[in-house]
Order: sequence, then C-alpha cells, then structure tokens
Amino acid sequence: MKRTQSESLFQTAQKYIPGGVNSPVRAFKAVGGNPLFIAKAKGPRITDVDGNEFIDYVASWGPMIFGHAHPKIVEAVSRQAQLGTSFGAPTELETRLAQKVVDAVPSVESVRLVSSGTEATLSALRLARGFTGRDKIVKFEGCYHGHGDSLLVKAGSGVLSLGLPDCPGIVADLAKNTLNVPYNDTQAVEELFSRMGKEIACLIVEPIGGNMGVVPPQPGFLELLRKVTKASGTLLIFDEVITGFRVSYGGAQKLYGVTPDLTCLGKIIGGGLPVGAYGGKKEIMDHIAPVGAVYQAGTLSGNPLAVTAGIEMLNLLSQPGVYEDLEKKSEKLCNGFKENVKKAGVTAAFTRVGSMFSMFFTGQEIVSFDSVKTSDTDLFRRYFNAMLEEGIYIAPSQFEAGFMSAVHTDDDIDKTIEAQFCALKKALG
Repeated sequence: MKRTQSESLFQTAQKYIPGGVNSPVRAFKAVGGNPLFIAKAKGPRITDVDGNEFIDYVASWGPMIFGHAHPKIVEAVSRQAQLGTSFGAPTELETRLAQKVVDAVPSVESVRLVSSGTEATLSALRLARGFTGRDKIVKFEGCYHGHGDSLLVKAGSGVLSLGLPDCPGIVADLAKNTLNVPYNDTQAVEELFSRMGKEIACLIVEPIGGNMGVVPPQPGFLELLRKVTKASGTLLIFDEVITGFRVSYGGAQKLYGVTPDLTCLGKIIGGGLPVGAYGGKKEIMDHIAPVGAVYQAGTLSGNPLAVTAGIEMLNLLSQPGVYEDLEKKSEKLCNGFKENVKKAGVTAAFTRVGSMFSMFFTGQEIVSFDSVKTSDTDLFRRYFNAMLEEGIYIAPSQFEAGFMSAVHTDDDIDKTIEAQFCALKKALG
C-alpha cells in the first residue's frame, strides 16, 4: 500500500503541530508507523491522500451513523452556510435541536448546547459542584470524560494507548478531589459512598464504557449507582458523548432504564460537526447563568452549521427500523470475527452493545480497566496494520471502540470478515 503523500504531509505537519496531529491517538504511536492523511469520505468508505480506499469502522469516533457526507446533511449544511456560519446570537435552529434532545433523552428537561464533549463534561461538573455546594467527584478507572484537569486520572483510551502516566500539569488539589473506583465494582462504590457520600458532588460515568474499548455495565451496576447517589444527595451524571443516540434513540439510559440527574452528549447530535450538550432536570439546569449563578459561555455554542447537521442526523435516526438494522449488521460482523478467531486459533474476547463493538486480544472476561489492560497490544499492532493492508480502517488502538453504520452493506460486511481472517493470519506470522 502506497503511503508517499501521507508520509510527506506528516513530516510537514510535525513542523507546525505537536506530534503532527491535533488529537494524540491519531499519531499511530500505539500501532507503529505514521498516520494516514484522509482526503475524502463517502458512505462507509474513506480515501487517503494516496488514493487508498478503506471500509471504515471508526466513523469519526462514532458520530457517522449514516456514513460520511450523507446527502441530506450535506445539503442542509450547505444551505445554512449561505445564510451565515456564525452569529453569536440566538437562532431558531438551537431551540429545534434542544427540543429534539429533550423529547428523546429521559433525563433531560432542559439542555445547554456547547461545542464539544469535553466542554459538556467540564460544564456539567461545575454545575454539579455549584448545585450541591460540594467539591469531590467520583469517576471510574478507564472512563474518559474529556481532557479537563479533574478528569485525566486513569482516563482510558488516549492516555493508555500512548503509555503515559497520569497527566502532568494537573493541579494537585483538583486531583485530590477526584476519587477513582474500578468500573463495574459495586462493592467499591458502596464502600466509598458509605464513608464519603455526603462530601461528593457528583458521580460521572460512561454508562457503557467506550474509551477503554467497549465495556458493558454488569447487571445491577447502573442501578446501584442510581441508588447510592440518590441516598447521599450526589448528582449522577451519565457521559453519553459516545452512547447518546448510538445505542438507542434515547441513549444508554433509555436502553438500561436508569435515569441520571445530568447527561452529557456530543458527536452524534452534531451530525459530524462539533457539538456537545449537557442537560438534566430543570431545577438543576436553572442554576446556570443567566438564570442562576453557575457561569458557562461560548461564542460558538449552538453554531448554526453544527446545529443544522444535528437536526438532520436526529431526523434520520428517528426513522423506523434504524436501530434494528444496526443491530443485525453489527451482530453479523462480530459473529464473523468470532468465527475467524476460532479458525485462526487466536485468543480474544468480544464485547458489543448495539453498533458499538470491540475485540480484545486477551483470554480474560472484559469487565473493567484492569481486564482491558491484559490485552496483547503487540499482537494488536500487527493486526491493525494487516487490516489496513486488507483495506479495513479500524481505530489505531486496542483500547478504542469500533462502530457500525447504517450504510454498511452486507457486501461490505462480508468483505470485512474475509479481510479480517487474512489479517489475523498475517498478524500471527
């Protein structure tokens, strides 16, 4: 596979951008070699600057449920661009998207739009502290909630992929107020809340782990979180930046029937453009300025291009049969992968919730950050590069999720299963 143009562009990029990339996992450090530079994408395929075409299961890290450059989204964004790209003033479009979110997500009565998932989680934490008057927060090992100072402690995929320790530059007092517990460990949660529950402002969790690969919640785990937080007056925050509108039209909270106090959203509600949001009960959200005293602002919040794309995306997702179709396609792909692993004699563990899936090169059951870390990352490196050679684009990290789209065809899936078997044989030498 020719990579001449990508190599040249990467050399140039490193002169002007730290590491040559604007998000660390893109650097391919976990898998060796240098990153591909993408020129274009359409439907379930992406094409790099050297003309190499790949069937894509990264989907821009999740939001491209209807593939790349969907004609309805492109048309709507193009139409809005001619009317203006940013106003820094209210538009009807913001209210339309907000109403769709409120109507769909069980926990959300009121929602504030922002520009990224990180901004959403940081704002939700500030709101929780302001609402409760408490300082401490609880998060789970391996869950990533953006790059805010309070949250980069045992923070999952990006940091883990690069082999970095907890991030330098974090103020010690902030780190002291961030309490980490193992994901899916109900006993650890109960013990922590029995000791410190009245000091904890909020507990933030990915209801389905998506930043250490896909780690589903064990039965009763989310219900336990709801129980202990309610008993202690702590706000329960679901980070649904990945899962919101990905695993069901109302997110993981609708899928599992557990309603948090606040929800963070992103990716999909921007239809591929930069959008985030946080929302919840009106009595909590009314603590945000200009109604309340908790301040948060952003010039590009509710940007008309991004909001327009989000409205079109949610219109597409609300059509009958979308999630059932995603389930069938994802099941077919993962069943094919499981058969390949068996035939190739490879030890691997599989996880999947709807159209989110992972394959870990380990014999352990995947339930937590510690079990994820037992994966054979060297084998994954060889496998990743072999998949590229076979024309399949997956995330360049053992610790990231894969995503199915509604526009992957049966033929795409068959080709992927066939290519994966070849890639496994290459990876095994």
